[in-house]
Amino acid sequence: MKNAIVGVLAVVIFASMAYVASNGRAYHGGEASKGFGTFQDSQQTASAAPAAKDDREIEQEELKSLKEKAGNVNAFKVSDDYKSKCASCHGVNGEGTVGPKLIGQTSEQIYSALIEFKSGRKENTVMKGLLISLTEEDLKEFADEIGEFPARAEAQRNQQ
Repeated sequence: MKNAIVGVLAVVIFASMAYVASNGRAYHGGEASKGFGTFQDSQQTASAAPAAKDDREIEQEELKSLKEKAGNVNAFKVSDDYKSKCASCHGVNGEGTVGPKLIGQTSEQIYSALIEFKSGRKENTVMKGLLISLTEEDLKEFADEIGEFPARAEAQRNQQ
């Protein structure tokens, strides 16, 4: 019984393959391939001037701008590197959200912690993944910036 079922399925599969090969021929330049265009068509499309932004793209950019402003209302200025690598866990100003609070630590404390995370002496896969491609100079820059957070926060309070 099993052999009969397998035999019938094999015949159906081979018949389907024969039907597709005789009608479609998409991979041989037949009628079905014409819907995809040619390589030259794609090159012309890629080299064409970029189209004007539609309303949805403009709205997305405005929304992104508003979100960034809303997240930085009471925030002092930080580097784009800090925003992209650190702020999601440690907060815009290092006040800590998911990750621990950074503000108030000295740059030496931060630098030694970053070195320990990168080397694996302190176990944290997220931190190690973020730091693995950074040089010691990059780590020092992060540490110096984070070490300045208390002074930046004080300056921000004095401006308000």
